[in-house]
Amino acid sequence: MPHSPGTRSPNRRRPVRRRVAFSTAAATALLVGASAPPVATPEGIGDRLFPYLGNPGFDVVAYDIALGYHGNDRPLDAVTTIRAEATSWLDHFNLDFTQGTVRSIEVNGMPAEFTPVKEDLVVTPARALPAHRGFTVKVHHTSDPRGTGDGGWVRTSDGLVMANQADAAHRIFPGSDHPSAKARFTFHVTVPKDLTVVANGLPLGRVTQGENTTWTYRTLHPMATELAQISIGRSVVPRRSGPRGLPVRDVVPAAEQQRLEKWTARTPDQLAWMEKRVGPFPFETYGVLMADASTGFELETQTLSLFERALFTRTDIPDWYLESIMVHELAHQWFGDSVTPRMWSDLWLNEGHATWYEALYAEEKGGTKFADRMRVAYEFSDAMRVDGGPPAAPKGPAPGKKISIFRPVVYDGSAVVLYALHEKIGAPAFERLEREWVARHRDSTAGTDDFVALASRVSGQDLKQFLHAWLYGPTTPPMPGHPDWKPTRKPA
Repeated sequence: MPHSPGTRSPNRRRPVRRRVAFSTAAATALLVGASAPPVATPEGIGDRLFPYLGNPGFDVVAYDIALGYHGNDRPLDAVTTIRAEATSWLDHFNLDFTQGTVRSIEVNGMPAEFTPVKEDLVVTPARALPAHRGFTVKVHHTSDPRGTGDGGWVRTSDGLVMANQADAAHRIFPGSDHPSAKARFTFHVTVPKDLTVVANGLPLGRVTQGENTTWTYRTLHPMATELAQISIGRSVVPRRSGPRGLPVRDVVPAAEQQRLEKWTARTPDQLAWMEKRVGPFPFETYGVLMADASTGFELETQTLSLFERALFTRTDIPDWYLESIMVHELAHQWFGDSVTPRMWSDLWLNEGHATWYEALYAEEKGGTKFADRMRVAYEFSDAMRVDGGPPAAPKGPAPGKKISIFRPVVYDGSAVVLYALHEKIGAPAFERLEREWVARHRDSTAGTDDFVALASRVSGQDLKQFLHAWLYGPTTPPMPGHPDWKPTRKPA
């Protein structure tokens, strides 16, 4: 998610570290009638930056989300069905959800009690749920696009799209809204028949009844909630083939298809460029979604990256720069989408890598020289650390600005860490590391410690101390092979 040209980085504050304990009951109480917890409290898995995200006690396996659209200024009717597996005995459990009205909840087909608390729902099933058993939750609710601009639904000129980073998918549907809680998704979206719906994954068909059409999509790979995407609007979907016959589909405003074809036609070559460096594309399809909306950022939603349409109709930005932004979001399909950060503090693994390939591509297309960009980023690395914290221990979000964790230190500041590693172990070892990282952790989550361990194994060097200084130090270490590079304390 790079900020769009001309936008200002959000404010910031230090995070509060808090972990909410999850209570269990004695095994002898299994399958007895459950009662509501004495006090309904929000819970989370203890993420340092977003302590209330995610939910202890169960793992989500799959979501089935049905939405009925009535216009982008009215709530959508919704039914979210969650298949999950209990990891402990549950007399109650929490779901992340806000910005909608809950009408009823069923657990294993039986009505359940529920209590909203902050941005959670505390659900009390009619019967307690035994550990290591599957269960189903069906939530009848609304999904309200008339939000406060804090993420989730984004209203376009002709419909809706999603922008769920970093803490906003639960403003659309209930679930476990943490990157580590990956699951498969199925979407059923009913809209007036003159509108087009595109979502993550592949289409399973559409059915028209009267004035409405229901479109169905399903992912073939697990996905984090923050990467979910649904586009509703007066769109066209040009299709083409990528490397090895990969289906490529884009979503663009119908009135501007020809004008935007210049850009969408470049995706197959960009896919081939990335595959040459890191290996096969990890998903079933890809494409770009050019939405008529102003977000201030672009976003790597899985298999369908979100872009502001106006970015591609401006005349003040060089072609090489726009293409490099497209490659940034494409690179995220490997780094962030397929290999998803275990905690939000591992965000540097997403953005550092995406910035790395963005900069390499920009150099090939005639933009900034790669080494020059790394040198400038190194010079300002200390200032970026003062502003946003070290790359692997970023400062928390500013109050009311959840996306403010996306500061310069997780972009160029983290790409500089990769450059230091590249210079330390050499280009051949670094290239092996990149390929093995995305292959080893495909469709799963991984963290900073995993990357350090794999870098050490691939290079044959113990890199723990070296990378710890680069990832967690308040100041920037000397750059290997570049004794003349000096950091500055001036503002970035």
